Amino acid sequence: MRTPLPGGQPPLRISVIIPTWRDAENLALLLPKLAAISAVTETIVVNASRGSETEPIAQRWGATLVKFSRPNRGAQMNAGADAAKGDVLLFQHADTHVEEAHLKAIAQAMRQPEIIGGAFYRKFDGRHPGLMWLEPVARFLSRHGGTLFGDQSVFVRRTIFQEMGGFAAYPLMEDVEFSRRLRREGRVVLLDPPVHSSGRHHLKKGAWRMTVRNALFIVLYKFGVSPVRLHRWYYPTPELPRRPRPSARRARAEL
Repeated sequence: MRTPLPGGQPPLRISVIIPTWRDAENLALLLPKLAAISAVTETIVVNASRGSETEPIAQRWGATLVKFSRPNRGAQMNAGADAAKGDVLLFQHADTHVEEAHLKAIAQAMRQPEIIGGAFYRKFDGRHPGLMWLEPVARFLSRHGGTLFGDQSVFVRRTIFQEMGGFAAYPLMEDVEFSRRLRREGRVVLLDPPVHSSGRHHLKKGAWRMTVRNALFIVLYKFGVSPVRLHRWYYPTPELPRRPRPSARRARAEL
């Protein structure tokens, strides 16, 4: 049962919007958790992957599936918001862990009408053991005007989101751009418990390498590099193996 708001207001409805691309494995872990949380009114998966892996996973756990023609996280989240019915929109990365305590924290915070949205503090985990000492610094920056990144589970009142015109249709850095505008709109909050994302990607490619790479991409974006170009660099399409060219002697023999 959803917690009623004070003053006889109706219960708060929270829509969870998940943009996905190559995320079937993470989605299979996240959706069962969301299905078990009573505070979640609806879950909307906006899928830009080719193939049919994501669709049966979404159907199995009762999520609404919105199909998208190409990966563009900003545009995907806008499409999910258009389909949402909730009072609050929670934009959730497929590889970020979320529990019932996080949804309760949102419901509690949004009882205050002056709060328009926010995000969660980020937990530094096994992906970056050498960076755990930076966690208090990251909390301080988030609390004092820093960027609310997508893997911090950003949430916002639907009316405010609509007034803002949603996310910029960027395939990457949409969270950086949206965070700046959201902070200008009104009061945002940072909540506990902190969230953390799956460490497999970082552990595979190296925690320090990924951390430095992410910071470099943010700097490039702020210096004017196109989010489309950054997305191509960040998610390079694997090249097909080239067919070996026959030697000159073999080519003559085949004639």
